[in-house]
Amino acid sequence: MLEFYWTYADYDDLMGLTEQMLQQVALASIGTDACTFGETVISFKPPFRRLSMREAARAALAERLGSPVSDADLRSRETAAALASRVGISAGPAAGPGQITAAIFEALCEAELVQPVFVYDFPTEVSPLSKQKADDPETVERFELYVAGFELANAFSELNDPVEQRRRFEAQLQQRAGGDDEAHGMDEDYIRALEYGLPPAGGEGVGIDRLVMVLANRPSIRDVILFPLMRPRS
Repeated sequence: MLEFYWTYADYDDLMGLTEQMLQQVALASIGTDACTFGETVISFKPPFRRLSMREAARAALAERLGSPVSDADLRSRETAAALASRVGISAGPAAGPGQITAAIFEALCEAELVQPVFVYDFPTEVSPLSKQKADDPETVERFELYVAGFELANAFSELNDPVEQRRRFEAQLQQRAGGDDEAHGMDEDYIRALEYGLPPAGGEGVGIDRLVMVLANRPSIRDVILFPLMRPRS
């Protein structure tokens, strides 16, 4: 895993950096910015496609249901749950509209994202450490990069407001109490650090093993991990 932070930068800056970085890595390692993965030629030539998470979920729902889905539909808990149910996705009683939207995206969209694409602007509900958009508090400045049907990178503009961060952690605790085992716990040490001050920054994590899989045309991550977990001989 490569993880880094860039002060006085946001998620848009990180998208531009990520495009340049992956193209240069491909050129340096295999001599071209296009590689074959399975039966597909994947191009790392910038610019990569950009698609908001709600836009992706709406398009997938509209295709399966044969009728348009609006942005407002995915911001309403009742409507989002009903749409999810119609395509066979069950929403738990504690799931909010943002969690339901993320579940729809994961079920219907992820596997279809083969060429590099930035899926950006995540619901605030599923992004407790990301900074909200100035004009839309229900959405955060976050992206995930998808290649070959799986996530290759995750990045966001860092939330550096300790008051808002505490509120987010408290909301996560409520989700955990409602049965969401993946909800973030309270982190008093992190909040205390924010109270001392964190400059505006963007942070990103890149899955190096997954990137090597694609560049080396290896179907299993076990083929590229130096010390993979081994099954007992028995």
